[in-house]
Amino acid sequence: MIFFKKHLLKNLIILTLILSACKLQEPRQSHGIVFLENRSKKLEINKSNKNDTIRLIGYPQIKDDNDDNNWIYLERRLTKGKYHELGRHKLSENNVLILNFDKYGILNFKEILNKEQINKIKFSENTTESDLTKESFVQSILQSVKQKMYSNRRGTKF
Repeated sequence: MIFFKKHLLKNLIILTLILSACKLQEPRQSHGIVFLENRSKKLEINKSNKNDTIRLIGYPQIKDDNDDNNWIYLERRLTKGKYHELGRHKLSENNVLILNFDKYGILNFKEILNKEQINKIKFSENTTESDLTKESFVQSILQSVKQKMYSNRRGTKF
């Protein structure tokens, strides 16, 4: 007890330093290309080509299947929420860079979308029925074989 009373001031200073240094930087989780907006500013329309883009940003994360001249880059950054949010992850940045090149590989269109612009995009409400929900041919055969195997048992219905 005497030790704690004698060194109380030292212990309080050390404890204060440790606790104050715990959250000097906000913890972040990044996915995709970091600082996408800054890197995209270096690309110039009608001057930059595909090689410049690969050198500055890297290979595209998404390429259009029908047209290899449409490239898409993504950036997503999550931070920890405040105490009242119980530390859940919060989306702080969500940027999408869309690039389009002409047939010679020269950049002719560049657009960067941030989180607010992405939220304003209207999507279709129509739904597409999938054939996966229906029974496949193999499933129907197996079901009929199963019924024939267990048809001799009483009280069993499939």
